[in-house]
Amino acid sequence: MTVPNVLLCGIVGSTAYGLAREGSDIDRLGLFAAPTAQLHGLHRPRESHVSTAPDRTLHEAAKWCRLALGGNPTAMELVWLPQDLYEVRTPLGDELIGIRTAFLSARRVRDAYLGYATRQFRRLEARGDGSFSADTRRRTAKHARHLKRLCEQGLQLYTTGRLTVRVEDPAEYHAFGERVAADPSAAGSLLERYEEAFRAGPTVLPEEPDEAPVEAWLHRVRARFYTAAGSALGA
Repeated sequence: MTVPNVLLCGIVGSTAYGLAREGSDIDRLGLFAAPTAQLHGLHRPRESHVSTAPDRTLHEAAKWCRLALGGNPTAMELVWLPQDLYEVRTPLGDELIGIRTAFLSARRVRDAYLGYATRQFRRLEARGDGSFSADTRRRTAKHARHLKRLCEQGLQLYTTGRLTVRVEDPAEYHAFGERVAADPSAAGSLLERYEEAFRAGPTVLPEEPDEAPVEAWLHRVRARFYTAAGSALGA
């Protein structure tokens, strides 16, 4: 699948977190600019392109901005990746990285990260007492690792205004995953601890994101791709 005008794209997911093991998928996330003229026509262009082999999700620039302004953890990590994980970087992509803190707000980061973590916990609860197949145990361990990651990364973002995508001690996450795979209820105490940490704060984030620089960036994107043909390079 060829998507023109890709502005920023990189490797995300378990590889980016440092949690990948042999056989793990390599996931890519990015954003692209639809030709501006198409945004004014009768039929609006697709806002997302998802492919497999390779696994890649590309969101249109405005959709990615909406996701990030809402605190979406998956969208957010794209602008906090280690430098070596970016596969496409353009000047407009670099500008987006430069305004990444404008997307942050205390309420939305708290609600998004804790919300995602809680959904992971509900999946774990639904799997019972751990007496299930090897495949289910692997998936349970994976959900548990991501529960822990979401809690830790979300709290870091909430209290410091910065996000470290690569976890500090991958072995600790894998060990936690195995404990929860044997007893899914073991994840409850970790979630409760982080819920209390979020309540206690403090946070460096504003209550609302700063939409002005985001809007200005998006206007620059629209001006750059004003012609229907546009450039395939997103310079």
